[in-house]
Amino acid sequence: MSNSPLFRSADSAAHTTRSYEYVQLDVFADHALQGNALAVFTDARGLTTEEMQSLARETNLSETTFIIPREPEIERVHGVKVRIFTVEEELLFAGHPTLGTASWIFGHHPVLQGAETIVLDLRVGPIEVRFQPPASGEYGVFGTMHQNDPSFGEVHDRATVAQVLNLSLDDLDPELPIQTVSTGMPFCIVPLRSLQVAARLQIPQHSALAYLARSDAKFFHCITRADTASGADWHARMQFYNGEDPATGSASGCAIAYLVRHGLVPSDHEIILEQGIEMLRPSRIHVRAHGEGSHVSNVFVGGRTISVATGRFFLP
Repeated sequence: MSNSPLFRSADSAAHTTRSYEYVQLDVFADHALQGNALAVFTDARGLTTEEMQSLARETNLSETTFIIPREPEIERVHGVKVRIFTVEEELLFAGHPTLGTASWIFGHHPVLQGAETIVLDLRVGPIEVRFQPPASGEYGVFGTMHQNDPSFGEVHDRATVAQVLNLSLDDLDPELPIQTVSTGMPFCIVPLRSLQVAARLQIPQHSALAYLARSDAKFFHCITRADTASGADWHARMQFYNGEDPATGSASGCAIAYLVRHGLVPSDHEIILEQGIEMLRPSRIHVRAHGEGSHVSNVFVGGRTISVATGRFFLP
């Protein structure tokens, strides 16, 4: 098979085209092949925006990131420049790409390798990620990102949202508001009545996108209380144009800000959000936030990142 013209042409192309190395990581994962997969192009210099978007479509993951190296003195002051793409568009901010990319930098950057704190220079501004030194025999690396302070937006009409999500009004938690929260990416936080409702959630994207386009939110993020036997505190699902996200770090920051503001989690108390259960990609997201009355700050979102693959793309 390796002697076929197809493989010979691919091999020879490697010497005549541009090549870009990438790694694939599992983020918010306790073990490999769990959590949310992320592709990281480790040196994206020379790629156009259009090529980055095409590569993100090619990887076909929730997000793909592109590190753009700069001089060490610039990176020390301003952070490592990173761009984040879904299969559809570039994002100002997303959580699991931030944590995963910083984790790769922690393990491999020529200057910042092993640094306690890594700063990423994102389109939303600088985001800091702090790391715990890996214990002996431990898989991956555990990092915690400090997200921007949350802003609280629109409180949505319950009956309208239920209809948009193809749910009944009884499927929503009767005690909690549906509200937009943003720590860099605005999510409509939708509290569901039970795990049973979460299990059968199938958001019709045509109606969701139409509603979101006229609201102050980018996506819906549905939460409910977790089964106590799971070891998690809250359970989440985030369905969007790429299907479903196994772990959404940006939404998790919004969720803990919401839970603290509405008195469901004490200030500065760390809880675990589980996500991706229905997809067989279990994710565990460690979150906490500081609350004083209606004001919430110091939003932290953490988890483990495990490297699972490396590769190279060849472009003309």
